[in-house]
Amino acid sequence: MHDPILGGLTPRGFLRTHWQRRPLLVRGALPGFQGVLGQRALAALAARSDVESRLVRRSGMRWQVTHGPIARPLLDRCGRSNWTLLVSGVNLHVAAADRLLRRFAFIPQARLDDVMVSYAVPGGGVGPHFDSYDVFLLQGGGRRRWRICRPRRFTTVPEAPLRLIEGFVAEDEYLVEPGDLLYLPPGWGHDGVALEPGCTVSIGFRAPRGAELAAGFLDWLHARGLPDAEYRDPGLKPATHPAQVPDAMCRYAAEAVRRLRWSRRDIVDFLGEHLSVPKPNVVFARPRRRMTLPVFARRLKRSDAVLDPKTQLLYRGARYYVNGDAFTAPRGQRSALAALADARRAGGRALARAGLADLIHAWYCNGYLQLEAAT
Repeated sequence: MHDPILGGLTPRGFLRTHWQRRPLLVRGALPGFQGVLGQRALAALAARSDVESRLVRRSGMRWQVTHGPIARPLLDRCGRSNWTLLVSGVNLHVAAADRLLRRFAFIPQARLDDVMVSYAVPGGGVGPHFDSYDVFLLQGGGRRRWRICRPRRFTTVPEAPLRLIEGFVAEDEYLVEPGDLLYLPPGWGHDGVALEPGCTVSIGFRAPRGAELAAGFLDWLHARGLPDAEYRDPGLKPATHPAQVPDAMCRYAAEAVRRLRWSRRDIVDFLGEHLSVPKPNVVFARPRRRMTLPVFARRLKRSDAVLDPKTQLLYRGARYYVNGDAFTAPRGQRSALAALADARRAGGRALARAGLADLIHAWYCNGYLQLEAAT
């Protein structure tokens, strides 16, 4: 099905011709789009300790970055030019931002990251840079000029508070207006400068690095009981070369590493847990007056269960991963759970019929989902 947000391309066509290959500019992807929240609401989010935010100011060639929480009086002192306020994870707090993120559900949820909103005044931006992930840049109010260039081995400006490209030379330039969408694959250099006060909504994607996954996997194995015998060296003789690493210690280290064992199931479980773990600043709001299980079960049958925007529910085969926890679903529950995970909303009657009332109630108590009127 053709999607206006992709310039009339089908998701399959977009993935085949542009995804991680070349940029795409869509004029009027969302006609009349003015953003997902106003300036005052964005500033209120930036002032919260549980929200990641940054204030970037430029004076000539000098850049200054202030990390949140960002107090409103600081914004009021910034003047009318050359600054931008960036707030990450807006989809976790604003329903319109979460709905926008779900417009890109043709890409696996394990790859979706978050919605970041940047409000900029004339001259505001974060300088020429490149990202290691795919990003959709949707213009809200105001106009912005984007300059882009192909990936290469960029040199970054030394000692700059931002990862700026040194000697950036643009190959293409776009003037975007409200509702325009610019997709950039990983590694493309880009520099966006606001011409008028307005916002840009960035839909970003996760791209874990191999080193990150390897280090995380070793931690995951350790938590599950890596061999941990302590080094012993009975019969030690006086050292003739005290600074030399002993042969016995080298043999011990080699044996300890050799004893590491894992299976494909371990890899899948680690990946599911790793990708579903909430970010450190995420806090789930538990219900103030919790329904008892009998009351909840009756209510579930005439409601929809809706995952909280902060909840990540992934699955592979019979294994399910919710906010960093893994479990195996019985065969009769898998299709109902998969429907909830894929659509992030499912009819409560179907969930109850699958014998999931207890589990859904536990998730409700933890703030992982809510009940809403059935659609």
